[in-house]
Parts: sequence; structure tokens; C-alpha cells
Amino acid sequence: MKLKSVHHIAVICADYEKSKFFYTNILGFTIIREIFRADRDSYKLDLALNNVFTIELFSFPNPPARPSQPESCGLRHLAFAVEDIEVAIQDLKSKGVDCEVIRIDQYTQKRFTFFADPDGLPLELYEDVS
Repeated sequence: MKLKSVHHIAVICADYEKSKFFYTNILGFTIIREIFRADRDSYKLDLALNNVFTIELFSFPNPPARPSQPESCGLRHLAFAVEDIEVAIQDLKSKGVDCEVIRIDQYTQKRFTFFADPDGLPLELYEDVS
């Protein structure tokens, strides 16, 4: 088997409209398709970043909370590459999103920070200057 790439990341949210707003209006993802699955009382929202299908956002009735703090076993966080971390942080702050202080990756010397989606899912900005 030879993997080609990561196809998508699935995220289950507690408040569909709040998360839909966050991922589209705050982070800038575009909607590919939105489907309401009546048999599951669930939405499935396919989102793209720079025209590449990236995230499936799901809603389900009463999903159990996922502990983010303390860190738990499983997916740790999603990381997004940015060219200028300070500009990205200012953009998030202007939209009411708090970010942690900028840290330096001890192995790559690249700058990064964390913030959270409406459900507390840890998200990372990682400065990737070409």
C-alpha cells in the first residue's frame, strides 16, 4: 500500500451552527456541500481550504464531550500552516478568538501557537515560511 495524502479530517461538533460559523467565517473554509441526514438527525458539512477538500463537520444529537485538557489519547490537534503567525493571530483576535503565546518548536525553530474551536478542539497555527 502506498498512501497518497490525507483525504480529510472528520470533526464532530456539539453546536452545528456555531461550528459552521467558526470554520467558515472565522477560519475561512469554503463549503463544498451541506447535507442533512434525517435518518441520523445529523448534518454533514464538507469544507475546503484553498479549494482542497479538508474537513467533514458532523453534528449528532448529544455527542459525548471529548476531553482536551488534560491531553487524552487519540487525535491531539489539527495544525494549519500560515506564512505570518502574527498576522494570523491578529486576525483571530479581531474575530474574538483567543490564542496562546507564540512558542518555538525546539526541533525546527518554527513559531507556533494554539487556539480552540467552539467545542474546545485544540487547533494550531504553525508558521511555514517558504
